Amino acid sequence: MSQDKFENQLSGSNTMTENDKNLSMSDNGDKVETKDPLMSEWVRVAEALRQNIGDTAYRSWIRPLIFLGVDGMSLQIGTPTRFMKDWVQSHYADQILSLWDMNVSKAHSIDFILHDVQPKQNAQKADRLESDRDETAARLTNNGSSELISNQNIYQTELNPQELESLSSPLDPRFTFDRFVLGKSNELACAAAKRITETDSVSFNPLYIYGGVGLGKTHLMHAIAWRIRERQPERKVLYLSAEKFMYQFIRALRFRNAVTFKEQFRSVDVLMIDDIQFISGKDSTQEEFFHTFNALIDQNKQIIISADKSPGELEGIQERLKSRLGWGLVADIHPTNYELRLGILKAKADLLGANMPPKVLEFLAQKISSNVRELEGALNRIIAHAELVGRSITIDYAQDVLQDLLRSNNRKISIDEIQRKVCENYGLRMADMQSARRSRNIARPRQVAMYLAKQLTSRSLPEIGRKFGGRDHTTVMHAVRKIEELSNEDPSFGDEVSLIRRSIMDRGE
Repeated sequence: MSQDKFENQLSGSNTMTENDKNLSMSDNGDKVETKDPLMSEWVRVAEALRQNIGDTAYRSWIRPLIFLGVDGMSLQIGTPTRFMKDWVQSHYADQILSLWDMNVSKAHSIDFILHDVQPKQNAQKADRLESDRDETAARLTNNGSSELISNQNIYQTELNPQELESLSSPLDPRFTFDRFVLGKSNELACAAAKRITETDSVSFNPLYIYGGVGLGKTHLMHAIAWRIRERQPERKVLYLSAEKFMYQFIRALRFRNAVTFKEQFRSVDVLMIDDIQFISGKDSTQEEFFHTFNALIDQNKQIIISADKSPGELEGIQERLKSRLGWGLVADIHPTNYELRLGILKAKADLLGANMPPKVLEFLAQKISSNVRELEGALNRIIAHAELVGRSITIDYAQDVLQDLLRSNNRKISIDEIQRKVCENYGLRMADMQSARRSRNIARPRQVAMYLAKQLTSRSLPEIGRKFGGRDHTTVMHAVRKIEELSNEDPSFGDEVSLIRRSIMDRGE
């Protein structure tokens, strides 16, 4: 935008007299006097900036600013939050300074001041300038627009209990610490979760809990929220899934309410986001969560995150966000062992008031090792079936009722099993599967193992690559294509691969 155009927007002419600096335009075109002449100039500068950056950016970042005055050669501008201060300073400070230099007076810099923590010596001046700002903005037009710069409560958006309840995802009353069965695989995550509920001081921030499907991550998240609500009801706890966080963010953008969204999430004491992996590849949502994360950490507020992988293994997540997720305590929940599965089954049976024979519980704990949800589902299924048909529960009866589930669990094959079988067939060591050596006698069997991992497991290409020494997914794709080509070209090689496959499948039955 040219200097002449800016000058015309700001002053209505190419010259500005000292008297004009004390006046602004009313709705009917008459000049009206303001208490503070610089306030009129700020309103005009902000309006010119709106013409340059657009209405959406103006509403989000410029409208909430508070003009505090000029101190020597520096403009004093108040911002309601540290996040807004950093953003405006980074994206709009140069434009504001240029407009002010061009049309009002020379200024060397801008001091952005957090308005709610400003120094005592500025307090009276700020109150007076805010009052003048309101009066000025109420009378000035913005090129015919009724939307004026005003000291609205756009950032006074702390959540009340009703709003907090509506924004949060519902908590399951069954998921409490009392009903969480403790074992070696989850003791660290559980201890960290309990510690957060016992003190206001943040001992580790964030707490990042990760583990496979159905191992108790969500149970712990709900248990934390319930315990804090019980012991410290004054603390604002916001629990929601990453998917709901993304939905709320998109909704705020759609209704042009981004500032309110930001301040709502920054006004809580404890922010809990479940299944953070679901914002993978969602760059805008990750950007917003990144700034929310920083703002809460700055305020010493607690953040609790759950995911299915460790921070460094998350795919489609920005590196800077991965780094922050790993700042505090990273607690993993391992797959359950036999003792823990048996303990979970006993606790669940007692809760349901079911008379389950110990041998049946031991059978289930031995046969169903995938995850806790599937284990509890099997127990519920046996109990319900026995009650409906009036049968006593035995191991044989459990096998009949769960035959499809047991068959599915028996056939699950791991990449480690595939690697071991391939190594046995070719006389290699397990370490060769992950080594960087490319000699043909090692590279070809490694490709066979990658091919079989793709065929016999539900693992993604990147997951398979990581099990082979952290190789890229494109390496796995190449291996799959290569083995397919060789099998078609050389029937004896194809028979060899089929034989290895059958031996693995027989072991899985």
